[in-house]
Amino acid sequence: MAVVIARARWLMLIAAATTAIAIAAVVAVIGYRFYSANRTLAGRITTGTVFLPPGAHVVSTTVSGGRIIVTFELAGVSEVRIFDVKTLQQIGQLHFATEH
Repeated sequence: MAVVIARARWLMLIAAATTAIAIAAVVAVIGYRFYSANRTLAGRITTGTVFLPPGAHVVSTTVSGGRIIVTFELAGVSEVRIFDVKTLQQIGQLHFATEH
């Protein structure tokens, strides 16, 4: 009986050690991703000016995936322009119109 109990204790220690290593690995990966994400975002801060047409009224702006999306109204017509975060160069443009 003592041999069985000793073997069970040994197996429980192995299971506990494996669980502790797995939890430590998950915490390490989450910490690494959090740290590298903050470092990446800090390197992307850009200062500059994006020029829109005269008389344009900005409705909204969004930054996502290395892009700045600016929605604005000009003479009652909505338009969306997409800019690259790093260069602030326009890379896309959407005009909205009604179907006839």
